[in-house]
Amino acid sequence: GGAGEADVEHKHRHRPVGPSGLRTSSMHGPCPATKFGPKACMLENPRAVMHIQDPASQRLTWSKAPKSVLVIKKIQDDRLLQPFKELCIFLVEVKNMIVYVEKKVLEDSALTNDSFESLKKKLCTFQEGYDDLSDRIDFIICLGGDGTLLYASSLFQDSVPPVMAFHLGSLGFLTPFNFETYQSQVTQVIEGNVAIILRSRLKVKVVKENRQKKNGVQEDRLIVTKLGENETGRATKQYQVLNEVVVDRGPSSYLSNVDLFLDGRLITTVQGDGLIVCTPTGSTAYAAAAGASMIHPNVPAIMITPICPHSLSFRPIVVPAGVDLKIMLSPDARNTAWLSFDGRKRQEICHGDSITITTSCYPVPSICFRDPVNDWFESLAECLHWNVRKRQSHLTDVEDY
Repeated sequence: GGAGEADVEHKHRHRPVGPSGLRTSSMHGPCPATKFGPKACMLENPRAVMHIQDPASQRLTWSKAPKSVLVIKKIQDDRLLQPFKELCIFLVEVKNMIVYVEKKVLEDSALTNDSFESLKKKLCTFQEGYDDLSDRIDFIICLGGDGTLLYASSLFQDSVPPVMAFHLGSLGFLTPFNFETYQSQVTQVIEGNVAIILRSRLKVKVVKENRQKKNGVQEDRLIVTKLGENETGRATKQYQVLNEVVVDRGPSSYLSNVDLFLDGRLITTVQGDGLIVCTPTGSTAYAAAAGASMIHPNVPAIMITPICPHSLSFRPIVVPAGVDLKIMLSPDARNTAWLSFDGRKRQEICHGDSITITTSCYPVPSICFRDPVNDWFESLAECLHWNVRKRQSHLTDVEDY
C-alpha cells in the first residue's frame, strides 16, 4: 500500500525507483554522461538529489490496483458539501474504494441527518497530528483551493502518494481539475497512465537552544517530527515544506538582521523585513509577491528572495537544488525573528537558534490535467493573468510609420 504502489511509466525500464516510489526517466536517452574525453570522469555522488528529466516522460502507473484514497476537503466551506458527498458516494459505492476523510470534516452539522448519514459509517477517519497515514493511502483527492494541496503535503513526512486536486477554492494555481467531469477523471487516475509532475519539497531542520521559557506559539505534531534533544541540550525538529520557509521580523519595528550561509559559507546578511526560501512550486506564491521570478516546478532549484530589503541591489537569486542553506540571527541583531512553513507553524527564533534547509528527497507527485508544461502556463494565465495586455494594433498604411 501507500505511494510505493505507484511509479512513473517510462521508456527505459531499467531506471531506478526514486524515494517516493516514482520512477523517473528522460526521453532523450540515458542519464547525462559522466565521462569527458579519453580520461576525465565525474565522481559518483551518493548524495545526488535528482537528475534532469523530460517533463513529458513522467506518467503515473500502478504496480497493483489502488484500493484506498484520502479525500481532503476544505473546512467550513458550504460550497464543497455537495461535491464532497458525490465524490465519496462514487468512490465507495461505484469504485469500491476504501475512503479516508478527516474526522472533523464529518463532524460538520451539514453532513448529519440526511442521506449521507448511512455512508459515513463506511468511511475511515483520521485525526491530524495523531494518526499515521503513510502506509494506508494509495492516492489523494483534494477538494478546495491550493491550501488543500499544501495540507496534503504536510500530512506525509516521507513518501507522498499521488495527489489529484480539484479547483473548488479561491485561486486554484495548484488545482488543475474541474469537478464537472470528476467521474471520468478519477476513473482515469485509477486506471493509470496519466501525466504527473514531481513537486520538490524543502527539508527543514530547526535547532533551538533549550530555554526555561518557551518562545512563540505552542507547536503540535502536524508537520513536525521531533528528533529529540542532543547532548548540548538543543531541541531539534524537522519539517517537510512544499511552498516556502519565511523568516521575518515579526512585530518588531527594527529591521530583520539574519545571516545566510550556503554550504557553510556566509553569503550575506539580510537587512529588511525578512527572507523567503522557496521551492519552484512556491515561486508563484509569496515569493512572486515579493518580486521574485516564477520557476517551473520541474526545474531543480531553490529560490532565495528578500522581503523589502534595505538595499537597492539585493535581488532574488536561484541556487541549485541540494545545497545546504543555514539561517541564523546575526550576533548583533537587535531583535528576534519569526519563522513559518507554508504559512503555518509560526514560531520565534532567538540568538543561538539555527534553521537548516535543503531539497527533500520526498517530492509531492501531483497529477496533471494535461501535462506539466501546459498546466503550468494555463495557471499563469488563468490565476495570475500573466502578461495580460491590450494588443497593439497592426499597421494600416505607410503614414503609421
